[in-house]
Amino acid sequence: MVVGDVTTGTDVLVIGAGPAGYVAAIRAGQLDLDVTLVEKDAYGGTCLNYGCIPSKALITATDIAHEAATAEEMGIHADPAIDLAGMIEWKDGVVDQLTSGVEKLCKANQVTLLEGTARFVDDRTVRVSHSGEGQGSETLEFEHAIVATGSRPIEIPNFEFDDEPVLNSRQALAVDSVPDSLVVVGAGYIGMELASVFAKLGTDVTVLEMLDSILPGYDDDLKRPVKKRANELGIDFEFGYTATEWRDREADGIRVIAEPASTDGGEQATGDQLTLDTDHVLVAVGREPVSDTLALEAAGVETADRGFIETDSRARTNVNHIFAVGDVAGEPMLAHKGSMEGQVAAEVIAGEPTAIDHQAMPAVVFTDPEIATVGMTETEAEEAGFETVTGQFPFRASGRALTTGDADGFVKVVADDADGYVLGASIVGPEASELIAELGLAIELGATLEDVAATVHAHPTLSESVMEAAENALGHAIHTLNR
Repeated sequence: MVVGDVTTGTDVLVIGAGPAGYVAAIRAGQLDLDVTLVEKDAYGGTCLNYGCIPSKALITATDIAHEAATAEEMGIHADPAIDLAGMIEWKDGVVDQLTSGVEKLCKANQVTLLEGTARFVDDRTVRVSHSGEGQGSETLEFEHAIVATGSRPIEIPNFEFDDEPVLNSRQALAVDSVPDSLVVVGAGYIGMELASVFAKLGTDVTVLEMLDSILPGYDDDLKRPVKKRANELGIDFEFGYTATEWRDREADGIRVIAEPASTDGGEQATGDQLTLDTDHVLVAVGREPVSDTLALEAAGVETADRGFIETDSRARTNVNHIFAVGDVAGEPMLAHKGSMEGQVAAEVIAGEPTAIDHQAMPAVVFTDPEIATVGMTETEAEEAGFETVTGQFPFRASGRALTTGDADGFVKVVADDADGYVLGASIVGPEASELIAELGLAIELGATLEDVAATVHAHPTLSESVMEAAENALGHAIHTLNR
C-alpha cells in the first residue's frame, strides 16, 4: 500500500455503472448487502449516455421530421426545419434525466458510489485510481466482485477515432452540424440505425459493408423491408468491400479508399478499388469487451476469445466469488441481457436460488422499420429436433398499421407442431420492439398458439397482428389467407 492510501472494505464491489452494473448494485442493496459501485466515466454507462438512449432519442426526432415531410398522402404538407443544436440539447436532457435518476436510485438503496478506475491487486482487492490531478487512489477489499465494464467501439486499421473526420457511434451522436455526406463502415445494427438518422437529416449516406447484405445474422425476409426503406431514403450501399484508409482531399472533406473484401478462405478478392468522397466516415463494425483495463490476471480471472470473460449460468467466472455481467461477459451484447445478469449475480451472492435463462431473450434493431426477435427461428427449432408449424400475418392486412401509414413487414410465429408451444417469433414493422414482448412472455410462460389466439386483442391495434399470426399457424386466421 502506498503512503497516504486509504483502505476500505465492502461486501459487494461492482465495477461499472452501466445497465448491468447499476442494476446489480441496486439489487444487492435491496438484499441488504453492503455495496460499492465504481464508475470511471458516467453513471448509466454507454447505454444511457452514449448508446441506446441518445440514439433512440435521435431516431425518434428524425422520424418525426421525416414523417411530417412525407405525409402528403394523408393530406399533410410540411417542410420541417431541423434545428440540430436544439435536437441535441433535447437528447442530452433525456440522458441527464435518466443518469441522474440512476444515481439517486443507487443512493436510495444504500449503494456507495465511487468515481475512478478499478484494477485488481489480487482476488480480494482492487485499487481505485481517481481521475483528476492530485486525486490519488484508494484500496478496496471485497468479499464478492461483479465486473460490469461493458464494451467499446472497435477501431479498424488507419481509422483512428482521434482523427477528426473519423467518427465512432458516440461521436456521431454528438455532432454539432449535419454533414453533407457520410460514409458508414459496417451494415450491422449500429451502422444501419445511424445511417437512417443521418439520411433523414438530409445527409447523403453511403454504407460500406464487407459482406453481401445488411444486418448479418438476421433472416433475409426480415432484412428486405429495411433495405427497401433505406433505398427509399436515398442510402447507397457498397457490398463486398473493406475500408483500408482515408486521405484528405484538396477540396473540403476526405476520400475513403476501399478494397474488395477477402474471401472466406482469407484470400484477397478480385475487383476494382473503390473511392468515396465524403465529409466524415463513421466506423460501426462492432464492439469489443472492456476487460484489458482491469488486470484480471492479478485476480486469476480467465478471459476467452476477444477478451470476453467466461461465466456460468449463475454469472460466476472461474474465480468463485468474482462475477461478470453484461457486454464484458459475451454475446448477446444487449443492455437488457446485462440487467438480467446483474440481478442474477446479486441474488446468487445473497444466497438466492436463481440462474440465467436466455430462452426468451428478445433482440431489437431500431431501424426503419424495426426488427425484433425472440426465442428460436424456424431453422434453429428444426435443428433442435422440433417439427415446426409457423404462422405469419402481414401488416398490410392490419387496419391499425394502414392508419399509421406504415404497413411494411409482418409478424411470424414459430411453434412446436406436436403440442402448439410457442418456440420463437420474429417481427419486422411498426412498433416491433414493443410487440415482441407479448411473444417473449408466451415463451416464458410455456403458452401455446391456442393461448395466444384465444386472447382477445383490442381493435384496432397493431397487437392484433400477433393474434392473427397465431391463428394463421392454426389455420384459421380471419384477415389473411391461411396456408
